[in-house]
Amino acid sequence: MQNCVLAWAIINFVQFQHCWSFNSFSCIAVNIYVKVYTNSPFLVCMDLALSQKEVIDPNYLWIGPNGKNLKGQSYVNLTETGKLMVRGFQESMSGSYTCTLSYKTINTDIQEEREKFKTYKFMVYAYREPDYTYQISVRFTTKECRLAANGQFFEELKKILNDLISDLTCHVIEPSYKCHVIKIPKHGLLDELFVTFQVNPFAPGWEAVCQQISYDCEDVTNRRVQEARDLIEEFFHKQTYVLKHEFRNVPAIHYIDHSFEVTRIDSCRPGFGKNDDTHNDCASCCVVCDPGTYSPNNEVRCRICTSIRIKHYGAKSC
Repeated sequence: MQNCVLAWAIINFVQFQHCWSFNSFSCIAVNIYVKVYTNSPFLVCMDLALSQKEVIDPNYLWIGPNGKNLKGQSYVNLTETGKLMVRGFQESMSGSYTCTLSYKTINTDIQEEREKFKTYKFMVYAYREPDYTYQISVRFTTKECRLAANGQFFEELKKILNDLISDLTCHVIEPSYKCHVIKIPKHGLLDELFVTFQVNPFAPGWEAVCQQISYDCEDVTNRRVQEARDLIEEFFHKQTYVLKHEFRNVPAIHYIDHSFEVTRIDSCRPGFGKNDDTHNDCASCCVVCDPGTYSPNNEVRCRICTSIRIKHYGAKSC
C-alpha cells in the first residue's frame, strides 16, 4: 500500500530506533514491506550512533534468505557504503536479510587495533495491493411484493448495470433481491425491494487488459472497479432527478432516494494474505504467506498447513 511505501521511506530512522548491534551477532529485526515487482528501499548497514562517528576500514557482509552471500548477485544493488537494494522484488525473495559490519578501532595511546562487529537484521516481505470488489445495496418502492413485475424489473436492472460498466471489463456478480413490507413512522405500510449486488473487476477479457502492461495489474483492476463503482453511484443518484423532473406519474417501481450503500470487500491473490497481528505495519496489505502457511485462492488470510512442512514464502498449496 501507499502507506507502506511512505512508512519505509524513513527506513533509516526506523532502523536506528529498533536495530542495535551486539558482539554476539544478534539483532532485533526490522520489518520491511516491498510491493511485488518494485525495488526495495535501501537497507542501511549501520545504526544512528555509529553513523555519527568515524568508521575505520568498514567491511559489509550481506547475507540473504537461504544463507546466500548477496555480493555480486545480479538482482541487488550493493553500494560501497554498505547500502542494499533488492531489484524487482518477488515473493520468493522474501525472508531474512542480515548485514554484518566489521570495522576497526585504534587506540593511539598504546598503538592497539581492535576489530569490532555489528549485525543488523531485516525481515523483508513482498506484498500486493488487495483486489477490490464493491458490495452495493439499493432500495426501490413497489406496488406489491407478489407482483411478477418485480422479477422482470430486477432482470432489466442487471442488464442496465452490466452495460454501464462493460467498457471497464467489470461486471455485476451475486445479484439478488428480496421484497419486504415496511412500516414507516406516521405512515402506512409500504412494499420495498431490497437489491444487493457486487461490482467485480474480473469480467471476461480482463486478462487481455493486464497483458498490455509489464507489471502485475492489481493497480489497474482496482482503478477500473473504482470507476465502475462511481458510474453506478452516479446512475442511482440521477434516478432521483429523473423522477422529479421527467415523470408526470411516478412509476410503481422506483428508486428510493439516499438508499445507496457501498462497502469495499478485499481479497488477496493466491500465496498472499492479510494478518493484522503479524504485519500490523502493513495491515491493509496482502503480504506474502509465511513458511508453514499457504493460500490457494482469493481468500483474505493464509491457512496453516499441517500435513507437510512448507519452507518457502508465498505457497499456493499445502
